[in-house]
Amino acid sequence: MRLALLTLLTMTAFAANSILTRMAVDGGHIDAAAFALIRVLAGAVVLGMVLSLRGGGLPLLRRNRLPGAFSLAAYMIGFSLAYMTLDAGLGALILFGVVQITMFAHAALRGVPPTLRQLTGAGVAFAGLMLALWPGPGGQADPVGAALMIVAGLGWAVYTISGRAASDPLAATSANFLLCLPILLVLLVGTGLRFGLIGVGLGIVCGGLTSGLGYALWYSVLPRLDQSVAAVVQLSVPIIAILAGALLLGEMPSVLTLAAAALVVGGIFWAVTGRAVPAGRS
Repeated sequence: MRLALLTLLTMTAFAANSILTRMAVDGGHIDAAAFALIRVLAGAVVLGMVLSLRGGGLPLLRRNRLPGAFSLAAYMIGFSLAYMTLDAGLGALILFGVVQITMFAHAALRGVPPTLRQLTGAGVAFAGLMLALWPGPGGQADPVGAALMIVAGLGWAVYTISGRAASDPLAATSANFLLCLPILLVLLVGTGLRFGLIGVGLGIVCGGLTSGLGYALWYSVLPRLDQSVAAVVQLSVPIIAILAGALLLGEMPSVLTLAAAALVVGGIFWAVTGRAVPAGRS
């Protein structure tokens, strides 16, 4: 029971990243670039504190560190900018679908032959993602926002893949957050950063609590979960984000969005319960 509650808490934290970002950026409390900076800074501080309390070094100079830091920066920037126009639940659905489908494709390209069940599930999930991205009425995705969230999803997929071999995921994540900060500063300074007190507060909560502590909690739970279970439980993230977006932000999902969510979640569930595949986090 304790493990189930901790897992649910972790998935809720991941979904909360979408809610908090949407609340801060769409609410006009802070601009998207400034929110990304605050989120990474707060995450680096909290992860550093957790690592310090646990003990262990900070592996800054490792072979995969730069790919990890740059892909994390792509995720952070795309994620924040996308929520200028996307609803929280729809954004989480696009992110989740892109990450999982990218990792299916990566496994296949690396010579891990997919089963018929995996191909079928990935195909259904891809169809759902296309439905979510299809232009038209009913609150479907803004093309620019959708493109930015696709960039975020690709960034998170690359980040996850590059960190799969990390012997200490928590230390590696702490180092990546730290190195991501100067990358964001170089890319975003001069873009007219605008900070507001509420926006900064939401960024600190998003970076320090739901990202930093959320990742730390996930890494403590993950070793106790089967790989297939770890993949399946993450199916709850876009569903939680859709429900929370409706309850907290008044963002009622359209029928097409709900249909897309059913296809994406159902397709990936079918695929990952057939044979375990690498699972990404958001």
